[in-house]
Amino acid sequence: MTQNSTPKSPVSLLGLGAMGTALARAWLAAGHPLTVWNRTPARAEALAGEGAKVADDAAGAVAAGGLVVLCLLDDESVGAALDGVDISGRDLVNLTTTTPEQARDRAAWAGARGARYLDGGIMAVPPMVGVPEAGGYVFYSGSRELFESHRATLAVPVGTKYVGEDAGFAALHDVALLSGMYGMFAGAAHAFALIRREDIDPVAFAPLLADWLAAMAQGVHGTAAQLRSGDYTEGVVSNLAMQVAGTPTFLATAEGQGVSAELIRPYFELMRRRLDAGSGEEDLTGVVDLLLR
Repeated sequence: MTQNSTPKSPVSLLGLGAMGTALARAWLAAGHPLTVWNRTPARAEALAGEGAKVADDAAGAVAAGGLVVLCLLDDESVGAALDGVDISGRDLVNLTTTTPEQARDRAAWAGARGARYLDGGIMAVPPMVGVPEAGGYVFYSGSRELFESHRATLAVPVGTKYVGEDAGFAALHDVALLSGMYGMFAGAAHAFALIRREDIDPVAFAPLLADWLAAMAQGVHGTAAQLRSGDYTEGVVSNLAMQVAGTPTFLATAEGQGVSAELIRPYFELMRRRLDAGSGEEDLTGVVDLLLR
């Protein structure tokens, strides 16, 4: 350490799966003193050789530093790891995948034990960690004070996006984005199935599909604007009535190609329900309201 260098904040990390190990290596590479713990001690051996201190148990890892990062299997694992551990005065950052309700309950649990709490939803895969140009980031929600205190340290592995004081918002943003992703994958799967038995090269078809999906993805901005305003007829180009009228062609094409319509039929049925309710001049935005129970 040179005379002008700034000491890096120590981090304690509980959980050394693929993601936890990637996070650990990013903090070590950036010069942060790191204490690690894993339920299976063998996973910590390589990191010990890279400069990490290995705690004998979760309590030892928590006691080692003020910033404690959790990257475990699930919320039950978090409860088991911290059972009986003194977390008072600690800053807990929970990167474990949970539901919004579990995150809120865990925040209340931590607060009752004298700890500040921040929940995180990781929008990256392990190879993206420590690679800024890969574009990975983590949604954070909960204590804004905690986030601001450790913003620089948290930004070392991947980018950060703070989404609010409600501890459940990070998990909610995470699942909402991933749900959109799986919906896109479902549409892509159906598209590939339609051409699967034809003399059409899927590799040649892929750029056409990718470009089309990228162009259509911009429609989410219009949907968001309509949801905010409450006017689902604003800026409509192809109204619901016109689009529902076209759905039999999609279903007949699938039938003709010997392809199940199970990925697209439910959405078409929602469109029909909205039309039958008298919303033919709207865009597709009203389907969102049909999903609310």
